[in-house]
Amino acid sequence: MGTTETLFTTRDDESARMPRVGTESFYRHALARYGDNAEGVHWRSADSQRVRFEVLRDLLPDDLSGIDLVDVGCGLGDLYQFLSARGEAPRRYIGLDAVQAMVERARVRTGCPILHCDVLSDPLPEADWYLASGTLALLTPDETRAFIERCLGHVSTGLVFNLLKGRHQSTTFNYQMPDVIEAWANEIGVAVRIVDGYLSGDFSAALTHRDG
Repeated sequence: MGTTETLFTTRDDESARMPRVGTESFYRHALARYGDNAEGVHWRSADSQRVRFEVLRDLLPDDLSGIDLVDVGCGLGDLYQFLSARGEAPRRYIGLDAVQAMVERARVRTGCPILHCDVLSDPLPEADWYLASGTLALLTPDETRAFIERCLGHVSTGLVFNLLKGRHQSTTFNYQMPDVIEAWANEIGVAVRIVDGYLSGDFSAALTHRDG
């Protein structure tokens, strides 16, 4: 699988390291309130979730039937159901989620391997591609950089993900700008493609190994 040189260092900027709300409680409360749907995994609506899935899908290879795909922060397994409904299920799908309640539901809904996993610290499976939709919303900037580097270290080809777009600081959500992701990609030594403008305050990126 591809490897990437780890360039991540902790900055002195306190805002880059400031902890936010706990992932477990953030999503568990939404799931209890809204149930097994898009709102239950903190999407504004099923439509906005679908738009994000469509953009990320377009950043993956045209043919998914021959790839192994890891869905980081898979929630209820909605991405797998989205791809399957289009007849585009990957050769192998693995979901990862840090919230046990999501893991249990996703296993039932997809019939696929779903692992209870903290991507920043736990062992990760090898795959062709990693995908993360909404997963970076609660991370700090430093954690975002570490997340990207960890995922790239376990793929043969690349990582696709979306982020909230903005320069302002939030004590809850993680906002980034495309130029920051492009700069990180250049430092790490991977190719980058940015897609913007599909939803207000959101952008997506594909980072790929240059030999992938």
